[in-house]
This record gives sequence, C-alpha cells and structure tokens, in this order.
Amino acid sequence: QVHLVESGGGLAQPGGSLRLSCTTSGFAFNMYDIRWYRQAPEKERELIAHTFRPDGVGATIYAESVRGRFFASRDNTKATAYLLMNSLKSDDTAIYYCHVPALDIWGQGTQVTVSS
Repeated sequence: QVHLVESGGGLAQPGGSLRLSCTTSGFAFNMYDIRWYRQAPEKERELIAHTFRPDGVGATIYAESVRGRFFASRDNTKATAYLLMNSLKSDDTAIYYCHVPALDIWGQGTQVTVSS
C-alpha cells in the first residue's frame, strides 16, 4: 500500500528555517516525480515545487512565491523527499503536503506556522 508521511512542520519565527520530510513507502520512489503543495487558511491549495525522478529531464520547478527561499530535494536511497524552507514569512503559514502526481497519492500534511 502506498503511503506518504510528511513531518518536520511546527512553529518558526519570521526569517527562520524549517525542513520538511516526506517519507514514502509502497512504490518505486525513484520512478516518480514528487510535488510539494501548501494550503493556507481560506485559500486554495498551491503547487510550490515539482521535483523530477532521477531519469527525468529538467531541474526542480518552483512557484514564484517560494523561489530562492525554498529548496526541494530527494534521497532516492531512503525514498524520502525534503523541502528546506528558508527566510520564512508569515505568508508561508499553511499545511504542507507532498504528492505523487502520477499516482495521485497525498500525504496527510504537516502544519507550518510562522509567527513571532
């Protein structure tokens, strides 16, 4: 059974950093692209990063709202994706999800709150 489990969320101060993890199981991680989304209160879910599988083409794609501050990566030996979030702002407060688009599988999400 396919599972995605996000972790690493929490409370951060403006300007701070957090690293989210998306631990997966039940499928061949290195064969699939991975996406990160977020959903802020009363807002639509926003695609913020798309990482390609190792034999895919192209570099990671980022939404303009996070480009230069957030960095997505993946460890194919651990079947885990990461999202390093730097220079956090209050607008980054949201629930963050990882997603396997080809399988349409979502994790349960992890809450990130940026506040002083």
